[in-house]
Amino acid sequence: MESLVTDGLEQELHDLIVKICNVSAPIPDALLPDAPLIGPDSSLGLDSLDAVEIVVAVQKEYGVHIDAQLGLLLILSGNKARPSDETDP
Repeated sequence: MESLVTDGLEQELHDLIVKICNVSAPIPDALLPDAPLIGPDSSLGLDSLDAVEIVVAVQKEYGVHIDAQLGLLLILSGNKARPSDETDP
């Protein structure tokens, strides 16, 4: 049952991203979880302004708070950076 919930959430997020960012290019049916959303390797061709729009849309849609810096860092890095990866100056 958990996989159905995850699949449903992933599809919701995919649809939200396509809608919010006005993706008009051929849209892949599914995005790989580790695939970058932003930058030259993005299959959707999104940029950093799209990242901000995604964070705002997810916050509104799901009633959650995403720390702006951390949220953008995770989106821009393809979800590879984690807070525990940060080093103190």
